[in-house]
Amino acid sequence: MKAMGPVSADFLRGGGDLSFGGKSAEELIAAHGAPLFVYNHAIIDRQAKRYRAAFAGVGLHYAVKANPFAPLMQHMAGLVDGLDLASSGELVRVEAAGLLRPDLPLSFAGPGKTSSDLAEAVQAGVCVHVESENELERLLAIAKLTKQQASIGVRVNPPFGLKGSGMKMGGLASQFGVDHEAVPGLVRRIVEAGAEWRGLHVYAGSQSLSAEAVIDMQRATVALAGEIATEVGLTPPEVNLGGGFGIPYFAGDKPLDIEAVGAALEDTLANRPLILAGTNFVIELGRWLVGECGVYLTRVVDRKVSRGKTFLVVDGGLHHMLAASGNFGQLLRRNYPVAVANRFGDEPEEEVTVVGCLCTPLDLLADEVALPRAEVGDVIAIFCAGAYGLTASPQAFLSQGAAREVLV
Repeated sequence: MKAMGPVSADFLRGGGDLSFGGKSAEELIAAHGAPLFVYNHAIIDRQAKRYRAAFAGVGLHYAVKANPFAPLMQHMAGLVDGLDLASSGELVRVEAAGLLRPDLPLSFAGPGKTSSDLAEAVQAGVCVHVESENELERLLAIAKLTKQQASIGVRVNPPFGLKGSGMKMGGLASQFGVDHEAVPGLVRRIVEAGAEWRGLHVYAGSQSLSAEAVIDMQRATVALAGEIATEVGLTPPEVNLGGGFGIPYFAGDKPLDIEAVGAALEDTLANRPLILAGTNFVIELGRWLVGECGVYLTRVVDRKVSRGKTFLVVDGGLHHMLAASGNFGQLLRRNYPVAVANRFGDEPEEEVTVVGCLCTPLDLLADEVALPRAEVGDVIAIFCAGAYGLTASPQAFLSQGAAREVLV
């Protein structure tokens, strides 16, 4: 028997059928089809409320890459102070969702931006966080050619990472950002060219559950921003402190204590370098805001026993929910939280392995977990599916059917 991650307390009320906003999983599947991603807006609202209480005076940006589903983004737009993009494709999605608005600032970070990407960002008034000298020069040339003023931030590759993070993005040679010692020169170039310098963006890592690690990272980020600003001799209008807030996926994971992080950041900002006195600080979050709001529902189409091991074969798989298969950043595969949706709350009765419909042994959604007995036609629920779920998965693999999405 192998352990699985914890089911969010938001879903642990009552028993019988797993429900979302008063509708059961079966009712939602009947209305929208299966496999189905269900996103619960009440959980998003709760997370945003917790953030505002813990980080008074610190702006909140939503990282669109976590989940660009249009209804979810439209709901999120009423809760945050800006949207952070990682591609021009996300800009297209934001525009299609009606979110190109003066009151909702957009920023664009990521390596490998093409000249076309940069031109589209300038045209839309998006702040581009440049990640190299070459990218900056191309951006300035585009702005000059189109007679538009570019809004530019500099993404910094810091000399430190986020300790214990699921993915380190600082403290090493990197395709992300500009090495911190070279940043002052780029800022001077932006100002001399007559562009609008919007500030600094520092992202040191992701998926941390350690308050101490996040506190140390934020303290170091504020100090680094002060050093860069002092060398340039200008106050950055904004400093994006990155994110890195994790959620519990696996057995033994404990939620991040964001109240402790917020209290420490308040102290850090109260004692920040004088040159940052007029700087606006923001935190960029994706997974922490939406990860726990999502559940992937997939129906059992076969039940079989092979050499004494019971398999539940479902109509979904890693082409929809790659992360649960362990093929999205896990070094050692561990089980996401899983349940039988129509027997939610029932006691486990057997050990089963849940697999998808793809012709690959990689299509493993839950390995040797204890569940109530499930038969053909029952629905399996995989939790923590709100971030890096459908859009982080190889949807075209083996030309299987598409998953649906709904916000409730």
